Amino acid sequence: MVGFMGVGKSAIGRRTAAELGMRFIDSDASIEKKQGKSIAEIFAVEGESCFRDYEQAFVETGHPETGCVVACGGGLVVQPGMKERLNEKGVVVSLFASVESIIERTSRNKKRPLLNVTEPEATIRRLLAEREPIYMEAGICISTQGRTISEVVRHVVRCYKEQSRKG
Repeated sequence: MVGFMGVGKSAIGRRTAAELGMRFIDSDASIEKKQGKSIAEIFAVEGESCFRDYEQAFVETGHPETGCVVACGGGLVVQPGMKERLNEKGVVVSLFASVESIIERTSRNKKRPLLNVTEPEATIRRLLAEREPIYMEAGICISTQGRTISEVVRHVVRCYKEQSRKG
């Protein structure tokens, strides 16, 4: 699962994994556990580029090759070469929501270092404008806008099964 922060990667990924009888892994949580500090601490102490290195290492060695659904951090797929690498590793589902929904959803979570700024809404709009074209090319595009988690999960499972048969 890839997509911007607040589109539902973790919630939908967790439910999709359960539906498919697979293990769910959140890349951010895995990085926090391995590094022994929060994403916010990593950003503050080591910087964003170091965090991006941790993300790449996670893609290469941080989870089993099969039998899992992975929720990737919002910036992972936009790094050079990562879109292609993720597609080599499995079926990539790119989740979307409206800017307004993302703003509303992310306003409840103060643990997002990229949004701990004076104008978080402006940051969301800028980052989304930069990243959305990459998300759209990353894999199967599914909107979470105006849908329940169950509806999105059914759609993801259906798309996953179709792609798995092709692949």
